[in-house]
Amino acid sequence: MIFKDRGIEIKTREQILTMRKAGLVVGRTLELLRGEVKAGISTAELDAIAEDNIRSSGATPSFKGYHGFTGSICASVNAEIVHGIPGDRVLADGDIISIDCGAIVDGWHGDAAITVPVGTVDQELLDLARVCEESMWRGFAAAKLGGRLYDISAAIENHVRANSSYGIVEDFVGHGIGSAMHQPPNVPNLGRAGRGPKLVEGMALAVEPMLTLGKQDNHTLEDDWTVVTDDGKAAVHTEHSFTLTPQGSWVLTALDGGETELAKLGVSCGALAD
Repeated sequence: MIFKDRGIEIKTREQILTMRKAGLVVGRTLELLRGEVKAGISTAELDAIAEDNIRSSGATPSFKGYHGFTGSICASVNAEIVHGIPGDRVLADGDIISIDCGAIVDGWHGDAAITVPVGTVDQELLDLARVCEESMWRGFAAAKLGGRLYDISAAIENHVRANSSYGIVEDFVGHGIGSAMHQPPNVPNLGRAGRGPKLVEGMALAVEPMLTLGKQDNHTLEDDWTVVTDDGKAAVHTEHSFTLTPQGSWVLTALDGGETELAKLGVSCGALAD
């Protein structure tokens, strides 16, 4: 294993392929949970479904026990931005929930998040979630070998600014990922293109925009985990982990490697053959 400047972990092909295995566990778990989200289910029930699926897939939940976190997912509802602890809260029609999930296979991590509407949801919330997800994919499309990390950040910010007046959360960012869930470098969701570490083969990054319907100002609740908007307005969170190959971005936690969404943006998927 080689470490470049700034402490960035550079993975071998085999290690990236193991990360893909972890990523598929995460992706399949999130799709399972997407189908389970409905009014009347508790976040603890969603967490139990996730843990069972992760473990039955031969993986270990990344989040459970992480600095004392008690869940296998983060379940953040409405004004909760990130790090919501699964518990007794029961989802209601009109809610919106962001579900963050991580898994470990043979010591290598996958990490992704989705935002899911509960029943009939206001259009303004659906639009918020759509722009967030679109901005993430534009970040992947902007990533090129030899480019710079902030090319991703700028693409996310530019899409959000061009399509909304939403708040872009600055206090919580994407990150490197590999033999640990959180590694250098940080991946901000706004910034100027052409800055930051060079994007090279073997890097793996988790890109995770978080948007708010109002201002991005936030605080952490007394549980020391759950982050909420100061103004009480809704927030959303979308995330995938990816790597770069000479063919393009390969989204390790997307079931199709990102091929469908990248094709919409005129970009090739850089999937490696097993």
